[in-house]
Amino acid sequence: MIKEWKISINQVPGEKLLKLKEEERELLATSTKSWDTPGGVEEAYGIYFKDVDGNILMDWTNGMVVILGHNNPKWKEAIVNQLNKFVYFNGPDFVYEVQKEAARILVEITPGKWKKKVFFSNSGTEANEAALKIARIYDKRNIVIGFTGAFHGRTLGSLSLTASKIQHRKNYSAYINNSYSVPYPYCYRCWYNMTYPSCDLYCIKVIDRYLNQVIPYEDVAAFIFEPVQGEGGYIIPPKESFKELKNIANKYGINLIADEVQTGFGKSGYMFASEYFEVEPDIITLAKAIGNGLPIGATVFPAYMDFKEPGMHSNTFGGNPLSTTSLIQTYKILKEENLLERVNKLGQYFKQKLLELKDEVKTIGDVRVLGMLIGIEFVKDRKTKEPAKELRDYILKRAYEKGLLLLSCGVSTIRITTSYIITEAEIDEGIKILKEAILEAEQKFL
Repeated sequence: MIKEWKISINQVPGEKLLKLKEEERELLATSTKSWDTPGGVEEAYGIYFKDVDGNILMDWTNGMVVILGHNNPKWKEAIVNQLNKFVYFNGPDFVYEVQKEAARILVEITPGKWKKKVFFSNSGTEANEAALKIARIYDKRNIVIGFTGAFHGRTLGSLSLTASKIQHRKNYSAYINNSYSVPYPYCYRCWYNMTYPSCDLYCIKVIDRYLNQVIPYEDVAAFIFEPVQGEGGYIIPPKESFKELKNIANKYGINLIADEVQTGFGKSGYMFASEYFEVEPDIITLAKAIGNGLPIGATVFPAYMDFKEPGMHSNTFGGNPLSTTSLIQTYKILKEENLLERVNKLGQYFKQKLLELKDEVKTIGDVRVLGMLIGIEFVKDRKTKEPAKELRDYILKRAYEKGLLLLSCGVSTIRITTSYIITEAEIDEGIKILKEAILEAEQKFL
């Protein structure tokens, strides 16, 4: 049934979807809703979805979470089986098999061979909140250092280290005290106007000076970083960046927290992107893909850093049976179907096609690909690198109207986050639509 679906457009958005959109506007809080490309899903299979007007579109957005594709039959069977047993039991207070098994998997597969423990939560920001607590409480240090362009969540602890867009923090003042952000290794837009590799990773090495002149290293509990920045623009640093950060962390006894909420469970072509960068973080945070659509977050940390007293941290739904069953089954399918190899192969194919597309248009400034972490940054001029936000937004709108759903990130970047089951033929079809949308946008804005 999944293979029979293909793009079929009458009118997007149609009358029913326009009505639904306006009804949602009246009822839902302002958030990150894509009002120009509202989707309007009624049913979904594989990398396709049918909207409320009967149009079928290709989905290059939800693979950020639904890595196995919408309605994967093997995954769905496992969820239904658990649903028939019991839906909820208070995991933070009581024990049951699927919670233990999900934790065992994460302890075994995350980087680092030391003894570990897992704290389950509901989302990425909660996973990061737990990581910040663990690091600060264990070392009795208060300072945490993150990076510009980072997105770690919108709850107040995580928000203190989120620095990707000003609106995330605008009009808020209740940050965690002693939170700092330093420039991320974003080579296309280097904060120091240097060029890699002649820069010798100045943006990382200069942190050592901060720790001796600006931020007292004795008070720093952790560095927190995304191996590949997501919301900040799908930015892929030089491969040795975080080994250098780890060296600094080790020098001063500082913990390294890897936020792999967007990069974990294979998106980079590795189970965890930290493995590509050849670094073993002390603490790793996960969400999104580990649940393949069901809400789950996880913080994996050294056992010796465990909370010293019951009740220092907990929640209600962490480790719930449906979400932990989802993690178990998602991991099982990843391994059985050798999907990491597929991600690497398809990532290379995407890169080839996008670089060809870059040569055919005027406004793609940078193409960034690691596995299926894919960012396309648009500029008004390749020499000045002036961001082309309006053009980018118009491309999203026109691609959607032609049957391809995409998402933005950064200032003027489109992120491609499709499920791992996409085929080369479907990539070709999507790239064709994207090219048409770009050419129309260039005609309108240039």
